Amino acid sequence: MNWLITVFLFLSGNVLAMGSPNQNNVETVKHVDLNRYLGTWYEIASIPQSFQKKCVANTVAEYSLTKNGFIKVLNSCDTKTGERKTAEARAKVIDKESNAKLKVTFVKIFDWVFSFGGNYWILDLAEDYSYAVVGDPTTEFGWILSRTPQLSHADLVSAEKNLAKNGYDTCKLLTSIQNGGFSERIPLCEVVK
Repeated sequence: MNWLITVFLFLSGNVLAMGSPNQNNVETVKHVDLNRYLGTWYEIASIPQSFQKKCVANTVAEYSLTKNGFIKVLNSCDTKTGERKTAEARAKVIDKESNAKLKVTFVKIFDWVFSFGGNYWILDLAEDYSYAVVGDPTTEFGWILSRTPQLSHADLVSAEKNLAKNGYDTCKLLTSIQNGGFSERIPLCEVVK
């Protein structure tokens, strides 16, 4: 239950932040083919969030379409106790022209409550959909995702440049521990040197 409350408070705070004057000029990609975007993504780096503090390794997100046109989000990770923790959410496209701006909610009260949702903006996307950079207009939330547990140094540099261009402090993003990938959490700004 604490997990649900934490996620709820995070997303409520994210909703409030969306209207704050501290927003940067964050730009998304021009277009996302949602069918190509679906599938499994491994977290390569992220800005640590309180709702993820129990996750210590192998964080993965799986996206699939639902019958009602939403995107099912299934996040999972390894915890300190060795258990696999999962959290299910729903995403909906809020910018139908680009498909690059989505709203994600973990709150389900009878139905999914998007008014408590957080921003999920696709800021960078490899041409072959092998990696993505996701963030929000406040630059307080950010993730680098890959189709594999490891991302090439060149792709990490490209992702870091995109984040910096969008106003992110890339030293706030830490690498994520993945089997077959990073084995420790290191600031992204140091990894790309």
